[in-house]
Amino acid sequence: ELQQKAEETEALKMELQMLETERVRLSLVEEKLMDVLQLLQQLRDLNVSKRALGKILLSTLESCRDPQPGKAHLFEVLDTLSQELAACELLQSQPLEKAPSRRSLSNPLVISC
Repeated sequence: ELQQKAEETEALKMELQMLETERVRLSLVEEKLMDVLQLLQQLRDLNVSKRALGKILLSTLESCRDPQPGKAHLFEVLDTLSQELAACELLQSQPLEKAPSRRSLSNPLVISC
């Protein structure tokens, strides 16, 4: 009986550790999602066109088409989208009418707005 209790305790510890790992993963995804939503809100406030935002989204999905081993695909997509939106936001220091449609950047995945 004591052996059975020890096995049950060990199983519960492992389950608790798995739940904690999942909680941390979900917390990271939630943080990244909040970053993306804030960037989208900022870009909307800057009147970035739907077409430009669509290009960013399609570029993100294209670059994340093949998941990288060892990295959660959802987090990878959110992280890439967040990076592309942040790069777009940084380019908004110029008036939209004067901004070139394409910009030569070190990261080919970044699309100018």
